[in-house]
Amino acid sequence: MTRVLAVSSVFPPHLYPQAQITEALVRCLPPGADAALLRRVHASARVASRHLALPLERYGPDRDFGTANALFLRTALELGAEAVGRALAGAGLAAADIALVVSTTVTGLATPSLEARLASRTGLRPGVRRVPLFGLGCAAGAAGLGMLHEQLAGRPAQAALLLSTELCSLTLQPHDTSMANLVAGALFGDGAGALVAVGPEHPLHDTPGGPSVMDARSRLYPGTEHLLGWDIGHWGLRMVLGRELPELVGLHVVEEVESFLAGHDLKPADVDVWICHPGGPRILDVLAGSLGLPGQALAASRDSLAAVGNLSSASVLHVLGAVQAAGPPAPGSVGLMLAFGPGFASELVLLRW
Repeated sequence: MTRVLAVSSVFPPHLYPQAQITEALVRCLPPGADAALLRRVHASARVASRHLALPLERYGPDRDFGTANALFLRTALELGAEAVGRALAGAGLAAADIALVVSTTVTGLATPSLEARLASRTGLRPGVRRVPLFGLGCAAGAAGLGMLHEQLAGRPAQAALLLSTELCSLTLQPHDTSMANLVAGALFGDGAGALVAVGPEHPLHDTPGGPSVMDARSRLYPGTEHLLGWDIGHWGLRMVLGRELPELVGLHVVEEVESFLAGHDLKPADVDVWICHPGGPRILDVLAGSLGLPGQALAASRDSLAAVGNLSSASVLHVLGAVQAAGPPAPGSVGLMLAFGPGFASELVLLRW
């Protein structure tokens, strides 16, 4: 079994209360736009504060894709290096000990990819195996952990690193008054996360505290690919966000969760720790209601959403880190990490402490 040794989350220094972000975006609206609607959307997001890649006054409608992406590269490398350093320190490993890196992002483009640009800065060895992921969106943090688990099964004595770097604010289109863009502007924040894991024959595998990965599953839901993703053009990355997503979670993802757990002789009531991507308050409400979860089951996800917003693929790492920081669950506790992304798709990872 893969053992998670450490997880870290880092953020840009620019932290703002939701109300201040709301009013800044109101000032960017084109003439005649419904400012009251934007304020209602922001107020309903259950987000109290967010970190942004740039000072708030530097956001506006006149930034082109190239400029935004250059800002993404600069800030993503700074945050990524810090996240990697913290995770390695928490695991008690050096960068040269890492044999595999999976890196995820969906908020900027980089070729060479981020982990390649970070290799010499962080001390990763030249022979490190790299798997950069783009396009999995918010699901990529859970998908990346599942991929680490599968890779380490064939390399049981090795250590691996997962890096997730998302600067969602740089994709915002302040002049776009579509509901999808208003919702994105209300929910998403910026941050990075990293996780260090080892295979079952690694010398640190039996280090207490972190969870073991028991299994992982990916699922695409046919006919839903138009509901979530990017509309990409000269303007950059524009959010596509279907109104049907909460209902899809209730109809299909819940069934997938129950099926996945049943394969391990478990039911939702047997899960002690829920590490759910905080896609938004409606997603969390539907998931909790459809699975019959007690009121506090998704508290860590709700707290993450309130404190830093939706961090796309980095959110599940933030939630896992918060669970660990509060005191690792009791030995034998069962955990389920789940996230959703473009496809429409779900990613599930079964954990045990």
